[in-house]
Amino acid sequence: MRDSAGKFEAQKSFLKMLDQDQNLSVGIAAIKTLLLMLENNKFDTIQELHSEIQSTVTSLKATDKPITAIVSGSELFSRFITLGKFDDKTMDECQAIMVQRGKVFLARLLECRKAIAQQGSQFITDGCRVLTHSRSRVVLETLIMAAQANKRFHVYVTKSVPDNGGEQTFQELTKAGINCTLILDSAIGYIMESVDMVLVGAEGVVESGGIINRIGTYTMALCAREMKKPFYVLTESFKFTRLYPLNQRDIPNDYKFCKSDDIARAHPLVDYTPPAYITLIFTDLGILTPSAVSDELIKLYL
Repeated sequence: MRDSAGKFEAQKSFLKMLDQDQNLSVGIAAIKTLLLMLENNKFDTIQELHSEIQSTVTSLKATDKPITAIVSGSELFSRFITLGKFDDKTMDECQAIMVQRGKVFLARLLECRKAIAQQGSQFITDGCRVLTHSRSRVVLETLIMAAQANKRFHVYVTKSVPDNGGEQTFQELTKAGINCTLILDSAIGYIMESVDMVLVGAEGVVESGGIINRIGTYTMALCAREMKKPFYVLTESFKFTRLYPLNQRDIPNDYKFCKSDDIARAHPLVDYTPPAYITLIFTDLGILTPSAVSDELIKLYL
């Protein structure tokens, strides 16, 4: 998508992708947008290319979409495409190499959700009862994959105010023939004693192994810990982000609120769940304990 001057419009392309595909995650859309920017623009120097990447990321962060995955995915994308030396290459050759690396990186990420679903679905057994929160695409795929393996189970889905993402999850699970019940967010404590496990996604996994996710996730984790229910997180490794919050106040405001909100009055969209409340994290890198996340982050950024 280009403007009247023929320049690639990253923000419009990003929003259009998300509007056209409800199953496309924000992080993947950001990476696709960066790849399109690389393919459609011409650069004279590596420094100019880096500046344009940063400018594009800034424009994506200025939207009302959750920025946790935008930041982590963009950082990993930039890191991956610029690995190695380009001293003996022309700028056109450098750009072509980066575009090719970007396509390889994106292809790997598109397989992540399926790999996680295969791992997670093995933990779902006949007759079990699962509690999930809001709308996570990878949790949804995991539940559908388990149902396709002829497992019979029941899913409780929170409505997830204020965006009501759980209603969409409920509709999609019902369409897939999975028995499910839509519950109020305030009913988490009531229903927790009836479930066998909790499955949630994540908008970001921080250095400590904790997660940033839809508001109410922390409350669910507290209840699960108190009632000794396993609390599993299913998320792609590109959501690993270099943040280290110690409490809710440490999450940056632009992660918690929409750009158009009056922060003094707005309802936060996400909260932070510390690693102590998380049993396991299912990722495309394998099944991890929260304490292993920092090691994986070091590997990703070395």
